[in-house]
Amino acid sequence: MTTTDQKARQKEIFVRVAMITLSSLIVAVNFKSFVAAGDLFPGGFTGITRLIQRCALEFAGVELPFAPINLAFNAVPAAVSFKLVGKRFTLYSCLSIVLTSLFTDLVPAFAITEDTLLICIFGGIINGFALSLCLSVRVTSGGTDFIAIALSERKNVDAWSYIFCGNVVLLMIAGYLFGWDKALYSILFQYACTQVIKMLDPDGRRATLLIVTGRESAGGVCAQIQDTNHTATLMEGVGLYNGEPCVMIYSVVADSEVRTLARKIRHSDPKAFVNVLRTQRVVGKFYRRPRD
Repeated sequence: MTTTDQKARQKEIFVRVAMITLSSLIVAVNFKSFVAAGDLFPGGFTGITRLIQRCALEFAGVELPFAPINLAFNAVPAAVSFKLVGKRFTLYSCLSIVLTSLFTDLVPAFAITEDTLLICIFGGIINGFALSLCLSVRVTSGGTDFIAIALSERKNVDAWSYIFCGNVVLLMIAGYLFGWDKALYSILFQYACTQVIKMLDPDGRRATLLIVTGRESAGGVCAQIQDTNHTATLMEGVGLYNGEPCVMIYSVVADSEVRTLARKIRHSDPKAFVNVLRTQRVVGKFYRRPRD
């Protein structure tokens, strides 16, 4: 490995650890300032941990720490992810889980507002932003995400619907024990969080490229697309403006690759016409950059 490669590797590690630490701290502060203040129940293992803490305090008068319970729930999914997804991905994600658990116990509880609706909306937005920081460096916050990613990427099983059903059961239990208003407000919190993640997650969006270029430039444009490990479909046509033969190249790429790819295409053919369309769903083979 060259010196340049080592520096790039060290920079990548530093950025990942920094983003994970910042994300974990924001999640912990949000948990103690918004989630606890609003008596909400987030989804996944965090929500289960919160429910156990709430039950212990309500029915036994015991205040349980967050870290041991959350770490215990994440142990088995982490082992599955380590085997099916990748070692580095799982280790970085475990770092996120450990830091979030420790910060949650260390950060003092404080309420920013007593308005439950504001707590749900802004708490969900902040939580979604924090989780998106992890996703931006291709790391997850753990919990049920381990299971969903492992099954979707390795076994081609859509586990998100099952996780959604699990969250519904969690909220039903919380609503029955502590009031249905808490469960309904928790749905608003989870919805706000999910919408922010969808908006900011770079790997969750796809873009369709329709590129019109000359025949002599088509090879260079296709080469730029293939450098991203995606492929394309080439269709020959005629430009109606000048009647000259042209080529339209069709491809679907990750949204995070569009800006760089468009610049390279314009470098290959300054006259190329590039139309970028938002893609809602892709069915079939689509290259996913390895998380590990």
